[in-house]
Amino acid sequence: MEFLSSRVIIHPSDRERSLVFYRDKLGLAVFREFPGGTVFFLGGGYLELSGRGAGGAGPDVALWLQVRDLAATAAELVDRGVALDREPRLEPWGLREAWLSDPDGVRIALVEVPAAHPMRLDSRPPA
Repeated sequence: MEFLSSRVIIHPSDRERSLVFYRDKLGLAVFREFPGGTVFFLGGGYLELSGRGAGGAGPDVALWLQVRDLAATAAELVDRGVALDREPRLEPWGLREAWLSDPDGVRIALVEVPAAHPMRLDSRPPA
């Protein structure tokens, strides 16, 4: 089995409001647009806004977005009018995280991986 691409699909309650949030507030670049939908670049995958949702966001799903500089990213988002649900802080597992929510309550983790964190280290034995 081989998976060639990945995409998270969100059905917002108000597509225009969510477009403004993801495109203008978060600054995600548009990959493609089609009638009733917009797909954004999202690191190694994509985020699609399409259709119309009615159920709202649940607490069990969140977007995990890695950034280079969490403090600078958080400050820029606040300057753009985005409210943070939780200010940046170092977590016990060694990642720096801040949290925010999209207009429908989708939880978004902004994550900075510090230089000495195991996610950045090459675990292969030396050649």
